[in-house]
Amino acid sequence: MTRTVTDTSPAPGALRGAGWALAVLGAATLAVVALTTPWRALPEGAPPVAPDPARDFTAAEIARSEAFDSAVSAPAYLSLGLTLLVAGLLVATPLGARALSRLRGPWWARVLLGVLAVSVVVAILRWPLGVWSEIRLREFGLSTQTWPSWTADRLKNLGVGTGLSAIMVLAVVALARRYRRWWIPAAVGAFTLTVLASFAYPVVVEPLFNDFTPMPAGQLRTDLLAMAAKDGVPVENVLVADASRRTTALNAYVSGFGATRRIVVYDTLLKAPADQVELVVAHELGHAKAGDVLYGTLVGGLGAACGACLLYLLTSAGPVRRRTEVPSAADPRAVGLIMGLLSLATVLSGPAQNLVSRHIETRADAHALDLTRNPVVFGAMQKRLAVTNISDLSPDVVEYLLYASHPTAPQRIAMARSWALLNGVAEP
Repeated sequence: MTRTVTDTSPAPGALRGAGWALAVLGAATLAVVALTTPWRALPEGAPPVAPDPARDFTAAEIARSEAFDSAVSAPAYLSLGLTLLVAGLLVATPLGARALSRLRGPWWARVLLGVLAVSVVVAILRWPLGVWSEIRLREFGLSTQTWPSWTADRLKNLGVGTGLSAIMVLAVVALARRYRRWWIPAAVGAFTLTVLASFAYPVVVEPLFNDFTPMPAGQLRTDLLAMAAKDGVPVENVLVADASRRTTALNAYVSGFGATRRIVVYDTLLKAPADQVELVVAHELGHAKAGDVLYGTLVGGLGAACGACLLYLLTSAGPVRRRTEVPSAADPRAVGLIMGLLSLATVLSGPAQNLVSRHIETRADAHALDLTRNPVVFGAMQKRLAVTNISDLSPDVVEYLLYASHPTAPQRIAMARSWALLNGVAEP
């Protein structure tokens, strides 16, 4: 039988134990990232080549990129500011606890209602910014959605996000009500949930937003499967996503691992020349061969375990607990505090995740060049992607840190030129 916690103060030594666990897990995570991230994708002897947008893009293309960046930056930054503001109110003031104290019913029902209430309020506040951003995408020809389909996607995102938040927050409160040293099962559970979500996402969540069909039989499919076999990468399937009903952007990606791993190509990409499509898929094969999805899952799991220990420390003692008037994580009123801390953790960890992601993407680019040995087509493909997707060719430092999970197109073309010089073949 689950007992009700009457003394919410941490057990003697519990804070010290959680602190040591956080230090060990944090050090392990940093060590894994530092030792396994491909900080250099090309050999040391590769000649340095400076990225130069003006070398590969016309003045009109650069101007369009800058105009699009200006158009979408305002809603993006306002959305980020709103996220930080709401999270700050939930973490540094008693507003969340006082509002959620009005809920009635069993503790678990109050937790679920609290998660739903916070999620819906945030979604309502962000909705006008989403509309603003969508209008800008349509003005530049990137969005093909109708308002009903756009609304449906937003509601699906809200449902998925709220469901995941409910699972995490309910688990934290339940463990806090059952155990004084709840950081131990919470850390194990956070790691496990991260791994399970990675398995489930491609087969449960992705189909909510796109229909996937096997790539039709033909020369392109034959060539892609032959390239995968040559690369030594087992490919369960190559799927085509009906992205054109939502966007004109070009993309492909690899998701899942093991039995759920698949390479997905946007149907918009199939309009590109076959050799460029092959290079995009060669890039994705690089991710599969290096086990990037599994690597990201395991590192994410370690990070989630660190987060569970930190959450215990912040909700068990200190100024956060006093300022929010939340006695402990065992109290349903802690829902707002927990969600605020999760939101802050997501934002603050973003730049570090992007830094690692950019190097992993560069390694996949190098793999594509090694596999196809065609840097000229690689450069043409990167230009097509950048022009069609209206990519930011010269992001400022803040944008690069906050949003750039991939190198810029000029950086990727410069790397291809370096690879070409190293291997004695024609440059892009």
